[in-house]
Amino acid sequence: MKKRQSPLSDHRGVRDLKRLRGLGKMLGIADPYFRSSAGVNGVRLNKEGRELINFSSYNYLGLAGDPRINAAAKEAIDCYSTSVSASRLVSGERAIHRELEAAIAKAYGVDDAVSFVSGHATNVSMLGYLFNQRDLIVHDWLAHNSIMEGIRLSGAKRLPFTHQNWDQLDQILTKHRKKSQNALIIVEGLYSMDGDIPDLKTVIEIKNRHNAILMVDEAHSFGVLGATGRGIAEQQGIDPDDVDIWMGTLSKSLASCGGYVAGSTDLIDNLRHWCPGFLFSVGMPPSSAAAALKALEIAQSETDRVTRLQSVSRYFLQKAQALGLDTSGAEGFGIVPVMIYDDRQAVELSNDLVAQGINTLPMMYPSVPQGTSRLRFFLSADHTEAMLDEALDRLVDTMRARKIKVA
Repeated sequence: MKKRQSPLSDHRGVRDLKRLRGLGKMLGIADPYFRSSAGVNGVRLNKEGRELINFSSYNYLGLAGDPRINAAAKEAIDCYSTSVSASRLVSGERAIHRELEAAIAKAYGVDDAVSFVSGHATNVSMLGYLFNQRDLIVHDWLAHNSIMEGIRLSGAKRLPFTHQNWDQLDQILTKHRKKSQNALIIVEGLYSMDGDIPDLKTVIEIKNRHNAILMVDEAHSFGVLGATGRGIAEQQGIDPDDVDIWMGTLSKSLASCGGYVAGSTDLIDNLRHWCPGFLFSVGMPPSSAAAALKALEIAQSETDRVTRLQSVSRYFLQKAQALGLDTSGAEGFGIVPVMIYDDRQAVELSNDLVAQGINTLPMMYPSVPQGTSRLRFFLSADHTEAMLDEALDRLVDTMRARKIKVA
């Protein structure tokens, strides 16, 4: 009997995948995604049996795989098991959760923090809960997908401004602020596709003038920016209370998994009791909370990791630019894109580099705007200058061999 085809087989995503795979097969281009890797996702990666120099990990401080963090996670499993088996509101609350949240709040210099089991879900649920149809949300047009999904869930009026265009942000609020009950401004501390950071003092001045609320997504900036890695507030000398909502993830510098929101007692108490993504979700696994807590402790005591990361990032950016590569607006903090602008060329370059022992993946639409495809290089405190030199030299040689313009 012939199997009945599900209506979901005609979903636009299925159709798009079939089209892209067919095109790739016709052009002889291998799919660069979902390739299996083994071991720790550090500066060297075992990928399908080959060791590569790795630039596709946001293990910024080199803490993933640290034996002290592994031991803390194992100890938490022995104490609490692999799951708390309930929402924290009922019987899922464990001391390790509050220890982590208190440590995050202390690192930010704010009242309190609350942790979620997923960084993406943190933004979706928090924004969807806090704001509604009477509100206005103004965001940088390069905002992460989790921010966009959260805004959509909230039903708030959404108005984007051109990337880092503070005059346009001001103009939007001047025109629309009075029509809304609340106005929220969202920026990111470090933009994950472009590697640049906002002028937060200017954003705060605009926020105050329009009686708005300010959220900063520090998924990629906490642990990376500032003399001791405490993020953009430390980097730019900002009073943390000038930002209403600090959001971040535990999966980058803190070598774990999950998300958090930090801020005032009222904000955190509200989210802890009513936010659906927290209230109706199982509590974070104790092992994840323990790993993040130990990573935060190590990061704050071994600040030379931050210093090394920033030094490595500057070296990579300066050499890339000296070689004539287009690095967009990258500022040399953990993330450096190399702009290719053509999807096919970006995929082919990525595959060529993997074959030569360099792991970096292509970023294309919908991850970035159409026509802005790129190779994205994540830097780590553990990268050496020799690794960076080899990667950049191979990239330039490969681009020239494929007749891709290098200035």
